[in-house]
Formats: sequence, C-alpha cells, structure tokens
Amino acid sequence: MQQKQIVAESVNAEFEVRDYERSLARSAVSRTRADRPHTFELRGRTWDLLDEVFAPIYSPSTRIGLDFLGWTEEVLAPRSGSLLEIGCGTGMIAVTGALAGCDRVVASDINPRAVENARLNAVRHGVADRVEAVYSDMFEGLDPAERFDLVFWSSNYVLAPAGHTYGSAHDAAYVDPGYAAHRRFLAGAGERLTPDGSALLHFSSRGDLDELYSMAAQEGRELRTLRSQFVPEGEMMVEHLLLEILPAVL
Repeated sequence: MQQKQIVAESVNAEFEVRDYERSLARSAVSRTRADRPHTFELRGRTWDLLDEVFAPIYSPSTRIGLDFLGWTEEVLAPRSGSLLEIGCGTGMIAVTGALAGCDRVVASDINPRAVENARLNAVRHGVADRVEAVYSDMFEGLDPAERFDLVFWSSNYVLAPAGHTYGSAHDAAYVDPGYAAHRRFLAGAGERLTPDGSALLHFSSRGDLDELYSMAAQEGRELRTLRSQFVPEGEMMVEHLLLEILPAVL
C-alpha cells in the first residue's frame, strides 16, 4: 500500500512539473512581480532587463545553457566562428558567446522587447559590433543565405495544447502550443549550418521528451544527448539536456 502511494505521489509530481498552466502561472509571476529589477547580476556581469522579457534570475535555464556551452565567466570553452541564438531573451547567451570569441552573432527573438533588450546588453558589454539582434519568428526573419557554425535554442520546452493562444509575448518563453516551434526548429536548424556546424537544443524533462523524439523522426532527424544536468524543483529532480540535432541515418 505504501509503495503504491509513493508511486502515485511521484506520478502526480511529474504531472505537475509538466503542467503547462503551471508554467503560464510562473510566467505571469515573473512578468508582474513588484521586485522585478531593471538590471541584474549573473555570472559575474551586470545585465539590463526590460519589461515583458524572460528574466534569467527567476529560472535556471539560462545559467544551465551557459554551463552546457562552457561559457562561464572564466570562458571554459572559447569559441570562434558564427552563432545564431533562437529565442535570445535578454541576450545573455548571445553576448557571452561574443565575449567568448564568436566573431559573428545573430540574436533572434519573436518578442520585440527581447530584441531591444539584447541590443542593450550587446552595447553594455562592448560587443555591439559583433552581435546583431533581430526580430524573427524562428528562422523567418533571417537572411536565408546566411549559415552559422553554431545554432542554439534554449527552448520553451513545456508542451501546451495545440490550440492555445498566448496571453502575452512573455508566455512564448515558457510554453510551446502543440510543439509547433520545436517542429520548425528540428526541420530547419540543420539548413542554417555551415558544413561543419552544429545545431543544439536545450530541453528538459519538464517537456515531453517522447513527443520530441517522435517529431524528430518524422522530420528525418536524430537527437544525440551531449550533456545533462539535474536541478531540484519542488519534490522533483528536473533533468536539463543539451541535444544535438543530426540527420537521421538511413
């Protein structure tokens, strides 16, 4: 009886952590809280934060993304070449990529305020000559001829129903209705790479990993786990994953 109760509690906790309404509630709190700052300190640097933009101080995902890429304040993995970041938010990863050595960075976001925010942080950290912030719905607003050595997206990995309509641009950083954005990334990221480039996706167990793998197969892609990190969230341990998107082997 006790074992059944433990299993039931585990299932309930897993359901809660993947619940899209819970993620939307977190989005609302992050967007409207009275103590939300206009600047914040993270990884040894000061960053601008505009209203309506995803705040890295209220979620571990940006910090984990930097860890996955090796771009800490000590720059554990210096990088050259070009970077495209999808869903740049404040521009922390894009700007840190430029500081780590990338000579050409495009920071894109579907939220116009995030595009403005990324520009502010590129200026703040002296890399505005190498970081271009652009408004783009996934790849639509980009130069179709440009290719990148690295394409990276720290995704809105919580699955929302396909018919869900965002209440604000801020919510788009938290949930993906029907995984439409994930499908587009899986299908199109490889087309944006240089011959030796890599397409990387930061996902987590708060999302539907089975659905992601199924979608990748449908798009002729394979996913390879490069790194993982567990983070406590309530009573659950959430696994964050760095996935490489590869062409499927026929």
